[in-house]
Amino acid sequence: MIELGKSLQAWGSPHFKETLKQEIEQLDSAMLPLQQGLSQGNNVVENSHSAMILSISETDNSIHAKTGIFFIGLVTGCHCSDDPSPGNELPEYCELMLDINKDTAETTVALVMD
Repeated sequence: MIELGKSLQAWGSPHFKETLKQEIEQLDSAMLPLQQGLSQGNNVVENSHSAMILSISETDNSIHAKTGIFFIGLVTGCHCSDDPSPGNELPEYCELMLDINKDTAETTVALVMD
């Protein structure tokens, strides 16, 4: 479970977006649905992501943050001795919706499919 406690504490302050960005970037990439967001590669390079906050809204119980995530995808071959194609790193991008519970800081993350 993801908990974004620092972001919840910063909610309503001018530092919220920067705090949220930092917390997202400190998450292990395996906690984010980046594999499902690949468009070119077939594997995600671990912890290669950076975040951009696109929009923020709220309800009584949650803070909703739509984020753009930049990361590196990897095109892997079989890595056999006669495989002419080495692994290639490619820039990737996807959008995620983070819903932060205002009481607990528990956060759900979903891939935005537009």
